Amino acid sequence: MSGSSLRTTSRCRLTRAGAIRLPSYSRSTRCRQPNSSRLPVFYKHRDLLFYPAWVFTVPNVILRIPFSIIESIVWVLVTYYTIGFAPDADRFFKHLLLVFLIQQMAGGLFRATAGLCRSMIIAQTGGALFLLIFFVLGGFVLPKVFIPNWWIWGYWISPLMYGYNALAVNEFYAPRWMNKFVLDQNGVPKRLGIAMLEGANIFVDKNWYWIGAAGLLGFTIFFNVLFTLSLMYLNPLGKPQAVISEETAKEAEGNGHSKGAIRNGSTKPKDGSHNKEMKEMRLSARLSNCSSNGVSRLMSIGSNEAAPTRGMVLPFNPLAMSFDNVNYYVDMPAEMKHQGVQDDRLQLLREVTGSFRPGVLTALMGVSGAGKTTLMDVLAGRKTGGYIEGDIRIAGYPKNQATFARISGYCEQNDIHSPQVTVRESLIYSAFLRLPGKIGDQEITDDIKMQFVDEVMELVELDNLRDALVGLPGITGLSTEQRKRLTIAVELVANPSIIFMDEPTSGLDARAAAIVMRTVRNTVDTGRTVVCTIHQPSIDIFESFDELLLLKRGGQVIYSGKLGRNSQKMVEYFEAIPGVPKIKDKYNPATWMLEVSSVATEVRLKMDFAKYYETSDLYKQNKVLVNQLSQPEPGTSDLYFPTEYSQSTIGQFKACLWKQWLTYWRSPDYNLVRYSFTLLVALLLGSIFWRIGTNMEDATTLGMVIGAMYTAVMFIGINNCSTVQPVVSIERTVFYRERAAGMYSAMPYAIAQVVIEIPYVFVQTTYYTLIVYAMMSFQWTAVKFFWFFFISYFSFLYFTYYGMMAVSISPNHEVASIFAAAFFSLFNLFSGFFIPRPRIPGWWIWYYWICPLAWTVYGLIVTQYGDLEDLISVPGESEQTISYYVTHHFGYHRDFLPVIAPVLVLFAVFFAFLYAVCIKKLNFQQR
Repeated sequence: MSGSSLRTTSRCRLTRAGAIRLPSYSRSTRCRQPNSSRLPVFYKHRDLLFYPAWVFTVPNVILRIPFSIIESIVWVLVTYYTIGFAPDADRFFKHLLLVFLIQQMAGGLFRATAGLCRSMIIAQTGGALFLLIFFVLGGFVLPKVFIPNWWIWGYWISPLMYGYNALAVNEFYAPRWMNKFVLDQNGVPKRLGIAMLEGANIFVDKNWYWIGAAGLLGFTIFFNVLFTLSLMYLNPLGKPQAVISEETAKEAEGNGHSKGAIRNGSTKPKDGSHNKEMKEMRLSARLSNCSSNGVSRLMSIGSNEAAPTRGMVLPFNPLAMSFDNVNYYVDMPAEMKHQGVQDDRLQLLREVTGSFRPGVLTALMGVSGAGKTTLMDVLAGRKTGGYIEGDIRIAGYPKNQATFARISGYCEQNDIHSPQVTVRESLIYSAFLRLPGKIGDQEITDDIKMQFVDEVMELVELDNLRDALVGLPGITGLSTEQRKRLTIAVELVANPSIIFMDEPTSGLDARAAAIVMRTVRNTVDTGRTVVCTIHQPSIDIFESFDELLLLKRGGQVIYSGKLGRNSQKMVEYFEAIPGVPKIKDKYNPATWMLEVSSVATEVRLKMDFAKYYETSDLYKQNKVLVNQLSQPEPGTSDLYFPTEYSQSTIGQFKACLWKQWLTYWRSPDYNLVRYSFTLLVALLLGSIFWRIGTNMEDATTLGMVIGAMYTAVMFIGINNCSTVQPVVSIERTVFYRERAAGMYSAMPYAIAQVVIEIPYVFVQTTYYTLIVYAMMSFQWTAVKFFWFFFISYFSFLYFTYYGMMAVSISPNHEVASIFAAAFFSLFNLFSGFFIPRPRIPGWWIWYYWICPLAWTVYGLIVTQYGDLEDLISVPGESEQTISYYVTHHFGYHRDFLPVIAPVLVLFAVFFAFLYAVCIKKLNFQQR
């Protein structure tokens, strides 16, 4: 048997050993992401001197060991005997030890990657780059003798080389290999095991099993030490640094404050304070100038008193909301059923009656678990599950959620916005999607919408932050208080009549809360109906409300009415209850109210505040008011809109595409990183496989060329799949809020997300193809170059859409990465490279035809080599043409090429279509 014959045979045999790489790569995302997500907490603990860095590393390593043991045992039990490795017990346990060490090495590698990169997207790309180097230079895809001299160092630093050699030595020193003999090129008998190792350029020394095991252990220690050092000396990439307005910065600089001393614009202005006071006085005067029919005009404020006025507030209809005997149920939790509860439903709201009116700021309050947010979600139509009973009316007409969404706004507590757009762009996006083309008899042109956006920014005091990026909460961009005001502004530009605000002051200090409440008050003074849930407010914030709806635990009303000056009416109501202590001087009435209406007080007084309220005169007055508001006023009509959304489907798509373009353009940690990764991969593979396309002497060389093309597409494709997932996941959270607000339907959004990837992947494929094609010296014909570009482009595209689809069917991108990685092994196994199609078992051949990567490999091979008539040597057979070898060894036929092209396009379309359908149908934000 010739040396080439031994080498080719051993490569086929050692495909078994190559299975170790796939679980390592599939677990790469799982190893890396938890560490990346925990790093912000660690940095906080480190800076506060909680513990040294090694205290964080050691538990990470130790706690991972039991899981690695279980995974290794399961993997080896499933694969060892089914593949057909040597059945000896000692070799089985040695194989198990190596798989365990490979897992520990991979875990250390990706911990180090997370610590060095410190960003989810960069860590995924960095991990893929390291893995590519280790994979290509590990001695399997490219045998040691074929590695260029300038890359031979990569062979010795590849952990997979040590694992690959150790696994091969463990297998081929088994008696079934060593007890058989073959003839070498000189006719001298040689043991088959030794011949197989030599043919595959693997070390034949038996001690290489322990050398490989020691190497894996050493790399495990090295990577974990590197991770610890990165934790000690590296800082987060982004710091929680709030954006301040230009006005605040100038005032601070003028008063001798350095920029570094400014935090959230807390420096008090000295110069120019008179102008600011005059501006606020003019704003208050403007806001109070609302006509009786609800059409108010709000003139813009110039930089001085003599500035001319411009624009106007868009007309809106002041609408009241009334609700009578509202009940809300959810399915009884299984835990409560196990405790003996027999009911099938759990009631969270019980006979809630009340009303919200224009120009009145209402507070929804109660202890934790009382149901205040639940009531707001029920009234706003934001509940995605449960059972609602009762009568809810808008201006006397039964509430219809489809039309109600067009005249209402909902400010969520979490302040969810796209991070890569500016404040003004966020408002423009919301306004152009939600404002109709006509309100009453007034045409709403684009210029009027832009004026309205500018005036809303002024109303909520964001005009000096118009060009600031929103950023990620607590990391970059706006401060918490500024994000709260942006949330309010995003809803205001929709020109709503009713606005719900969930905990608008949550997480804010006293000054920031006061700024937000001033914004809320300005909004109410325009004549809109505003309702806020609030939790333990300060005296100043509490007394800025006009009315209070107070709930007790169990979702029952115990007070609904006016607060009065200094909360006097509310205080008088509770003080009139026998046994309730009087409020102390200067005591917070909100705190006192929650204390005296607590469950403990009810037990002490042996009474039910809800029943007391139902027998009070206040309840009767509210019932009368609700009955009045439940009757439509003469001459009015129910809400009606000719279309479900303000904009047409094309208009929705254009707006979504506009925002996606801005987001992608301002996301260097996504696009620049994946572009850099592609460039490095192209240069790496081009230099490793330098001019290999001109050297077609035997089947082994042809196999290496095919392996190079396959490896490049697989790693870049998987990197595209991994890096797109955090971006899509963040935007999907924003999508849930925007869809619930009735801004657009799911399909225009999904199509915009799909379309925006097309030009970026095109640019990525262009320079990748030029570099790889030139450096590997494939045949320079226009047809072959175009086919190489076409196949690479749609392969990168369907991998990207596959990552997007994985996010759309998963609750978060961590689960999505695990789901996507689970199929990478199958893609790899059934690609037709490691196991040619004729050798795939008949009961598995169906998966070959639905494997996207198999069609990519098919296309690459048949377009580059399916028509070549050059002779090559094939081990154990006579010389044959390349086209004949490709047809009979791989099972690829050139006349099948017209089918390959549309199938690759269909894979991209299929994954994009699944993404769009899942985005539309699935909702992982349960309320």
